[in-house]
Amino acid sequence: MPRSEIDDLYLVRPYYIVPDGKVGHDAFAVIRETIRSLDKVALARVVLTSREHVIALEARDKGLMGMLLRYPYEVRDASEYFDDIQDVKITKDMLDLARHIVEQKSGHFEPERFEDHNEAALAELLAKKQKGQPIDAARKAAPSSVVNLMDALRASLNSGEKTPAAARSENTTAKKATKKRKAG
Repeated sequence: MPRSEIDDLYLVRPYYIVPDGKVGHDAFAVIRETIRSLDKVALARVVLTSREHVIALEARDKGLMGMLLRYPYEVRDASEYFDDIQDVKITKDMLDLARHIVEQKSGHFEPERFEDHNEAALAELLAKKQKGQPIDAARKAAPSSVVNLMDALRASLNSGEKTPAAARSENTTAKKATKKRKAG
């Protein structure tokens, strides 16, 4: 089946799949190259932790990636959540300002920059505890009192902060432009 037919709501987690043994390598390569050449994914069943799952197999480099899929009863109907969202009138000014902020703060996908702040804080807490150092009570964040969305968008714009990815992207563009000027 085409990968595009699998709604992202059904995706659970990926697994790398590799062959086992010489006979396995041959069959593995045939399956991998067949689904790659047809630009398809293959559906299969797999048992993990005493439970049967449906898995979508797709060619990835020299191996296969298997994506565990949810069963239909595990996917909730979006209307259960979205039907109560009110329709609001969005002004052109709001959209223009929001679009400008998004464009200003946009960057590229850099998963190596992901950080689990809770895990880091827990590791720090455990290290202090092991050293016998006193543990400070967590501070509560001050409540925010944003009243007007346009004011909040303008404040965000005026802060002038850019994401690190956006700053790097801008620097790369500036370097390319400099190189072009020197070459010309």
